[in-house]
Amino acid sequence: MTERGRFITVEGGEGVGKTTNIEYIQEFLEQRSIDLICTREPGGTPLAEAIRDLLLAKSDESMHATSELLLVFAARAQHLESVIRPALATGQWVLCDRFTDATYAYQGGGRGLNSEHIALLENLVQQGLQPDLTILLDIDPEIGMQRARARAELDRFEVESAYFFEQVRKSYLDRASQYPQRFAVIDAGLPLADVQRNLSKSLLRFCDGP
Repeated sequence: MTERGRFITVEGGEGVGKTTNIEYIQEFLEQRSIDLICTREPGGTPLAEAIRDLLLAKSDESMHATSELLLVFAARAQHLESVIRPALATGQWVLCDRFTDATYAYQGGGRGLNSEHIALLENLVQQGLQPDLTILLDIDPEIGMQRARARAELDRFEVESAYFFEQVRKSYLDRASQYPQRFAVIDAGLPLADVQRNLSKSLLRFCDGP
């Protein structure tokens, strides 16, 4: 029987350096001859990417927070059934840019939606599936947004208020405290070499652990 693959997610607010550090994590794992796929949320399939476009695009019509939440989980349901579950079932590892912790942070913390409602959707869509390791890249939101503004045109989330991003960060850190067995919190405000040195330590413990 094929051993189930392992599921790693990378989380964090705006400007934490997810793209650069996910590339580093991918290279680290591939150097250890681990067969993996890289994907992202919202997205990962053509349908889920179309939903992502709806979520990120600025529009004259304001999107209700509950509509946003349901779209996130619609994309996740498609992603799980089309990509994540099949890969894990064949023994592949999955490295995913954001997952459900982001929903608790952005829609729960940032939008103020009831976490119990998020949990109901999580149970419906995921049926118990959770990441084996969640890497949280943590940074002061003000510094993160300075980076984001310098990087490219801002999307619908990135134009939110400083308070929104403070709540996102708080929710992420609350999740890390609640689930310390699967979270590794990395200070993303450090120089990149130090960030990646700390990533390596966390990944080594995960790969070589029981």
